[in-house]
Amino acid sequence: MQKKKLAVVAVGGNALIRSNDEVSLDQQYDAVVETARHVADLIAAGWQVVLTHGNGPQVGFILRRSELASAQVPTVPLEYAVGDTQGAIGFMFQNALGNELRRSGLAHTKVIALVTQTLIDRCDPAFTHPDKPIGAHMSQPIAEQLAAEQGWQIAEDAGRGWRRVVASPAPLGIVETPTIRALLEQDALVIACGGGGIPVVREKDGSLQAAQAVIDKDRASALLAIELQADMLLIPTGVEQVAIHFGTPEQRWLETLNLAEATQLLADGHFGAGSMGPKVEAMLSYLKGCPDGVGLITNPPSMGKAVLGQAGTRFLGH
Repeated sequence: MQKKKLAVVAVGGNALIRSNDEVSLDQQYDAVVETARHVADLIAAGWQVVLTHGNGPQVGFILRRSELASAQVPTVPLEYAVGDTQGAIGFMFQNALGNELRRSGLAHTKVIALVTQTLIDRCDPAFTHPDKPIGAHMSQPIAEQLAAEQGWQIAEDAGRGWRRVVASPAPLGIVETPTIRALLEQDALVIACGGGGIPVVREKDGSLQAAQAVIDKDRASALLAIELQADMLLIPTGVEQVAIHFGTPEQRWLETLNLAEATQLLADGHFGAGSMGPKVEAMLSYLKGCPDGVGLITNPPSMGKAVLGQAGTRFLGH
């Protein structure tokens, strides 16, 4: 039997929140159900899938609840909040995907959500320059008030409002990759690297110690795709294709980019640091580690067509 091709599909945490009025867990689950349909289409087309997900808004909600209740119960450290979201969002996807696969006659594919740790360097310069947004978007006055009250660092987020920012060190390795590989050999659909993975540092005795940080989901997903030697890295986002001069009269949608072209466009500043930039950077990282792989950026409804080369922006290593 021919070995199935493997796709790492990296869903953003913001994709679970369709508007500022749809933030409840039930409403987030409804968004997950919609994404699950498109992921199930990949399984039906013969792909194996490892699904990763972001957690920025969800971690922010957990931390805010913790701060509001701090007079009654101990606050939740950041690494435990990341673990909490891996369980909660992992359950959403595990449940929704399991239901969708059964409806599609694909119940033989079992769905497993795996708590995942990501190795980092304790001396990473990100700890001195926090820049990773978490939590909900806010107006500047509210953000400044909470920063003063809670000791937050805040920043404006790509014209969408103000958010809390924390350190986001580079991922160096995914601790559970051997386990993920073993699960794939059993034809499982694995949900892993939630929120980029729980950041950990390795001590001299080999033990792992949690760190106060969050990992960028797209960077961790690219690293996982390299470690698994995945055939495709697919990043669903809010637009069908990547564009240059986005939002201007000179806007141009891009169908295909090779490694050199994407590198140059990124260096020229065409992809915003708070929006498309990290996704393109992840694609470049993936293609350097898997030069025969294919990267895709598109919106969830176009995932199936993008895999067939009929939609999305395709990134190639050559």
